[in-house]
Order: sequence, then structure tokens, then C-alpha cells
Amino acid sequence: MTDLDEVIERYHQALDEFARGDPRPVKALYAHADDITLANPFVGPPAHGWTDVSAALDYASSNFRDGEMTSSERIVVYVTTDLATILELEQWQAKVGERDEVSPFLLRVTTTFRRDDDSWKMVLRHADPIATPSPEGPLRTH
Repeated sequence: MTDLDEVIERYHQALDEFARGDPRPVKALYAHADDITLANPFVGPPAHGWTDVSAALDYASSNFRDGEMTSSERIVVYVTTDLATILELEQWQAKVGERDEVSPFLLRVTTTFRRDDDSWKMVLRHADPIATPSPEGPLRTH
């Protein structure tokens, strides 16, 4: 297992904590730099820079309770010497917002990691729920 594989595994484990309302494990994987970015359904326009990303992670995780990321499906990974980007489908279940029931949901997620000295750190996470494709869309089945 490579360093990157280990970081991605820790990242997936950290998302379970995030789904229970604890942002700290995800925050520990982020680079604490001015050029990092987070875009997700809870933060509106993307948060940019460590201060804003940290606050956005706190806010986003506060919307989850009793949850977990139940699975992830890696679609593609691109790796260079200093950058790695993965596109995944993440299946989650959690109590979201004021809801009392655990609800499943699927996220389409792009995450970029950058080599930071001897380790990989997150510099971008963009997650959005997957909408139902239009029956007239380009990927319809025949």
C-alpha cells in the first residue's frame, strides 16, 4: 500500500466521524494553507483558504448525526509526483439537519491531494448530491 493509499483510507475513515458530527479527523487531513478549497452543498460558494475551509467543515459536520459513509466507489484516480485527484461515488447514511430518521444519500466527490513534505494532504474536496439524470440526457440507455 502506498502513502497515498493509506491517506485515502484514513480519509474514508475520517468521513465516518464527519457523518457523526465530528470534523476533526477530516480537518487533520487538510493542508492548512491559503490555497485549499471546499465546495459542498452546505457551504454555498466554495470556501477558500484554511480559515474559511475550517469553519465550513465545522458547519457542514454540525448538520450530521448518527451517520457513516457506507461505501465508496472509485471511478478514476490521477497521480503525479506531487498531486493526486480521485473521483468517487460515496454512499452515506445519516440524520441530516433536524431530521430524526437516518436517510441514505449518494455524493459525487472529487478530492485532490498534494504532497506536503513527506505526506499527502487534501487541498480540494468538491461534493454534490447526484440528481436523477434526465431521461432525454446523453447517457440514457436504450
